[in-house]
Amino acid sequence: SAQAFAMIRGGHIDVTMLGGFQVSANGDLANWDAELPNKGPLVGGAMDLAVGAKSIWVTMAHLTRDGTPRLVETCSYKVTGIGVVDRIYTDLAVIERNEDGFLVREMIAGLSLEELSSRTAAPLAFAADCGALPAPDGV
Repeated sequence: SAQAFAMIRGGHIDVTMLGGFQVSANGDLANWDAELPNKGPLVGGAMDLAVGAKSIWVTMAHLTRDGTPRLVETCSYKVTGIGVVDRIYTDLAVIERNEDGFLVREMIAGLSLEELSSRTAAPLAFAADCGALPAPDGV
């Protein structure tokens, strides 16, 4: 554990992947909240990972169980890292986060730009070469 944190805090990690509750258009990451049931009061090493790696990739469902967007203008949960997210992988799309906000690189086949935008609580831009997200082999 001490060796792992020394690597993270020393800036020796190129990419880290974290789960997220929300990502804001300016790259803030919220991946913990003491108020959520069964999530516990401690953030653990997520803050170290969020600021110690050179690039932060977040994986999460695009919507909460009740249908609320997780990609938002401003996080409503406690923020783990400010402006740290570079890329987001959801069940609907692969999205880069840059100085202009969210840029969709790939999205699942059959989903329209309007449908994806309606499931996101912040503006989306679509890459000129935005393509269909391929399903894994065997699916």
